[in-house]
Amino acid sequence: MSLINTKKYFTPQKMMRTVIISLIPLIISSIYFFGWRSFALLLWVTIFGVATEWIFEKKYGKKVSEAIFVTCILYVLTLPARTPFWIASLGIIFGVVFGKEVFGGFGRNIFNPALVARAFVYVSFPEQLTIQWSKSALGFPGGFGTYLTENIDAISQATPMLVFRETGQMASSIKLLLGNVAGSLGETSAILIILAGVYLIYKKVAAWQTMAGVIVGFTGLSSILYFLGFAQVPNPIFGVLAGGFLFGTVFMATDPISSPKTKEGKWIYGILIGIVTVIIRGYALFAGGMMFAILVGNTFAPIIDEGVNHYKKSKKGVKNKGKEVTV
Repeated sequence: MSLINTKKYFTPQKMMRTVIISLIPLIISSIYFFGWRSFALLLWVTIFGVATEWIFEKKYGKKVSEAIFVTCILYVLTLPARTPFWIASLGIIFGVVFGKEVFGGFGRNIFNPALVARAFVYVSFPEQLTIQWSKSALGFPGGFGTYLTENIDAISQATPMLVFRETGQMASSIKLLLGNVAGSLGETSAILIILAGVYLIYKKVAAWQTMAGVIVGFTGLSSILYFLGFAQVPNPIFGVLAGGFLFGTVFMATDPISSPKTKEGKWIYGILIGIVTVIIRGYALFAGGMMFAILVGNTFAPIIDEGVNHYKKSKKGVKNKGKEVTV
């Protein structure tokens, strides 16, 4: 049964519906951890996201793609629960226009639109996106019994990555796995994200090569720096579980449009993202790093595919030439 009841206004995309299904547990968990405001924010952003794409597609007589729902959900799940509605709507409009429509619409975009939206609001409104956090609810009914959980007013209760940067303390792996820590709406529960990743791989919607590449690149470099004694780089396990790393690995880096198409390219692309994430987290201004690392990867994705295909053709040419000489 289709998630969209009519084909009159939307272009059906089975792959996108699969992604939406994988995101449902994270949407529910965002309500549990931070309150019903997260769901209200999702509805608000979706209205503006769909309307923006409809305005552009209408000019060309095209329908709105179901991918816009995935873009809106992913974008909202990367936001803090207290993000002002006007900032959230401004971000999705910017992401759809400059991350998608300026390239010609769905299937032609170079960058992930959800990340373009997130990066825009992140650098434009740093106070709202990096300081105003909410406590994670515990027990029953959790956030289901409130509109918005309590505000955080101390660095010791902020997101795990921010706390590590300020104090060097690392949250327990159990908390990071379950998700009862402060953070963006859909990025706190590592176990739910991992299960979603397994589901997407099983459904052949997301490339496991990309996910594996990101993890290899990240854990490889972070392990080297950590064991060499660089204090600004946490142990690899904490690094993987914190800061939206898994969310970006499973849902953002694997975007089939803005990532490489070749298998070898997916590995290179993933490793590049993992390495850049470590560098940004440890030595740049930003505590997260995953968002910008994936955008960097998006930039190089076409070049990576071009290089891989060129290498294959060259290797094939040399092999054929060798056969001719043998004959």
